[in-house]
Amino acid sequence: MSLTEKDLFEGLASQKRQFEPGQYLFHRGDPVQRLFRVVAGEVQLVRPQEAGDVVVLQRARTGDVVAEASVFAGTYHCDAIAHTETTVLLVSRDTFLTHFHQNPEFAEAWAARLAREVQLMRLQNEILSLKAVRERLKAWQAWHGDLPPKGEWLHIARQIGVSPEALYREIGKLRR
Repeated sequence: MSLTEKDLFEGLASQKRQFEPGQYLFHRGDPVQRLFRVVAGEVQLVRPQEAGDVVVLQRARTGDVVAEASVFAGTYHCDAIAHTETTVLLVSRDTFLTHFHQNPEFAEAWAARLAREVQLMRLQNEILSLKAVRERLKAWQAWHGDLPPKGEWLHIARQIGVSPEALYREIGKLRR
């Protein structure tokens, strides 16, 4: 399917909304009423753990759809928080599902998009299965490329399932 992310929402009734860093798009348990496509910025899907840690389930950036599988759920299973100043395009769930059911090309493109997300999640699981911090970091870099600025390293630690301190030590070792 050759439809781009932008094409998937082309022609659907939508509205733009801005979010400040730290502002919630939705909370875990909220009813699913709309889909969000990031126009600019970054939204993170997070799930707090009992021990107080936060697991980042998705880092949705420009062009990405936030919690795309939620369109088929009754409620959200995590929180969505603007990580940076973010602009999103909002499409109602009902509008989306009507278009999905009436347009086979759209449905196929959406299925292909979800399949790509499953592939990425499997890669993420592979990274988390690695034992050493060095192995996880190298696998993350093979996927994402160069490290972001130092202020973003905490997010990498969350993505690869290690403590920030362990990640910082490993980055220091690799730079020597």
